Amino acid sequence: MELLVSPSSVEEARNALAADIIDVKKPSEGSLGANYPWVIREIKSITHKPVSAAIGDFSYLPGGAALAALGAATAGADYIKIGLKFSGAAEAHDLINGVVRAVKEDFPEKYVVIAAYADYARLNTISPEEMAPLAAQAGADIAMIDTGIKDGKSLFDYYSEEDLQAFTDANRALGLKTALAGSLRFEDLEALKRIDPDIIGVRGMVCGGDRSAVVVKELVEEAMQLIR
Repeated sequence: MELLVSPSSVEEARNALAADIIDVKKPSEGSLGANYPWVIREIKSITHKPVSAAIGDFSYLPGGAALAALGAATAGADYIKIGLKFSGAAEAHDLINGVVRAVKEDFPEKYVVIAAYADYARLNTISPEEMAPLAAQAGADIAMIDTGIKDGKSLFDYYSEEDLQAFTDANRALGLKTALAGSLRFEDLEALKRIDPDIIGVRGMVCGGDRSAVVVKELVEEAMQLIR
């Protein structure tokens, strides 16, 4: 299980370098808010670790999503991550295929991460369970669950440990890796270790509980120690 930490700036990224994956996002623009390409490039220049980039919580705009995905890959991201903030399997199929093709045609070695939301019923969006087979069919690499509404509710307020284990196991059967995120807390780490997804994504946890605060180096190091 690898730890992905989501800084919003180069300065924060320096505090996150102990993590396995450095994830570039802009929290003010949403759960998977996209940052600037020059921020991706600069963060890529200060670490040998893999760099991930969120490209947004997308409505059904497959052309825009494909172009954003290619932009993030061109800027240097090793993982390109998008959230599906709409409903409909046919629409999800179109957008996922466009994003995968945009990245893989030029950068076959890079990873495409497709995220759906644990609070999909509140958002009226596609569920993680409906999304994952579509991601596998399109040739994406990782199926992710995050929370779309950041109001203090965590992943575990929507999914039990058993639910998340089933999602992770189903993804393995599909040939997908699993990423879990969504206002995770230090007290969730023991359950996450039992579930053993490939990646856990955090921000608020390593900002002292407030995702709008600053990433704290010591909390990143503590989280890394606890998952080993």
